[in-house]
Amino acid sequence: MTSTLDGQSEADDSIVVTPINQVRGELRLPGDKSISHRAALVAALAAGESTLHNFSSARDCAATLECLRALGVFVVRDNSAVSIKGAGAAGLHEPQQILNAQNSGTTMRLLAGILAGQPFASTIGGDASLLNRPMLRVAEPLRLMGAQVDLEASGCAPLRIKGRRPLRAIDYQLPIASAQIKSAVLLAGLAAEGATTVREPASTRDHTERLLRTFGAQIKQDGSATTVQGGAELRAREIFVPGDISSAAFFIAAAVSLPGSDILIRDVGLNPTRTAFLTTLRTMSADITVSDERSECGEPVGSLRIRGTAFREPRTLEVSGAEVPSLIDELPLLAFLAASLGWEMKLSDAGELRVKESDRITATVMNLSRMGARIKELPDGWHLESGGKLQGARLASFGDHRIAMSCAVAALCATGPSDIEDAGNSTTVSLPEFWSLLESISQ
Repeated sequence: MTSTLDGQSEADDSIVVTPINQVRGELRLPGDKSISHRAALVAALAAGESTLHNFSSARDCAATLECLRALGVFVVRDNSAVSIKGAGAAGLHEPQQILNAQNSGTTMRLLAGILAGQPFASTIGGDASLLNRPMLRVAEPLRLMGAQVDLEASGCAPLRIKGRRPLRAIDYQLPIASAQIKSAVLLAGLAAEGATTVREPASTRDHTERLLRTFGAQIKQDGSATTVQGGAELRAREIFVPGDISSAAFFIAAAVSLPGSDILIRDVGLNPTRTAFLTTLRTMSADITVSDERSECGEPVGSLRIRGTAFREPRTLEVSGAEVPSLIDELPLLAFLAASLGWEMKLSDAGELRVKESDRITATVMNLSRMGARIKELPDGWHLESGGKLQGARLASFGDHRIAMSCAVAALCATGPSDIEDAGNSTTVSLPEFWSLLESISQ
């Protein structure tokens, strides 16, 4: 795998990925992006100074820290350690400028929940991609709680929020499964009078609940309903952020797709709401084992060993319905992996993929088609037919980190090199180290 500028301008920022035989070695990944966002936001509301170890290197998480600074929170970063002097429940300051969430939907939606309970006006903006993503779904419950939240006519950002304190407690049924909307309502619930309940149509990641409990909030779980008691006084904590399982997925997929591979990924988060990708691969007979399991600040952590084996015959992978929310980040990767292995994949009920950093349905279908796969685009998914070996091609990242990294995984076992447009810059959103880490285990 090499980067090249042959025949391209430096501004093109493309990466050329050449086929390899296998991946072998040991990795430790930067902290989980989802947990890092949430830990910083909750620490900002706590009394005292919190230290967050192994904080994510993602550009998205840096955007969260910058927004907190603009709200008067004292934040010091020393490599992967972040110290945050919490402002307390009502100690945030009215920002003097638009809060820039950059490309981070998590920053925008979760911060909106916090700002709904602050007695001042604020605006959250972002880059062109973020400003095209739907925000009505977070505005609606916050309006029910008493905050004024104004959007563009399209239902998109910027979010102009006039908060109030206290907010009204609500019992809210999410129209779609969304950990970000659930988290926004729970964070707003901290500033409400009484108990706020969020009900999910399907289980989503529960990092916010775990962190709120760790910092001293009263959280109750009853089936699909999560309740937070308003008025909690959060206390500063020292937090170790486990390695990002969503980032690990790309290296896991590379090992699964290349027979003879053998990699060990240490200290990665194994939250059961985030391991559906591992479960799916195991059902397809992938060789994945877990060791050194333990708990770190309420989150399960362990080490993963993945050995690549030759699959005897093509398999069919079908994903739909309640399975989709727990695999939403990894669905494009599963398609690229299935195509690399010659498997069939049928995906439906995944229309949410169209409103991510890119339209990930179109991006997946277009790139795999360029590599010679037989794949049909559907309104809410795709149908990938089983087939032969992928061919190297000119691929498009669409400025989307997960599409760029998924393309790279498929390119490793294609015939001939693949050139991925805008791949270097796009991966900094979640894993700036991706290319160097992949290089370090490629053989």
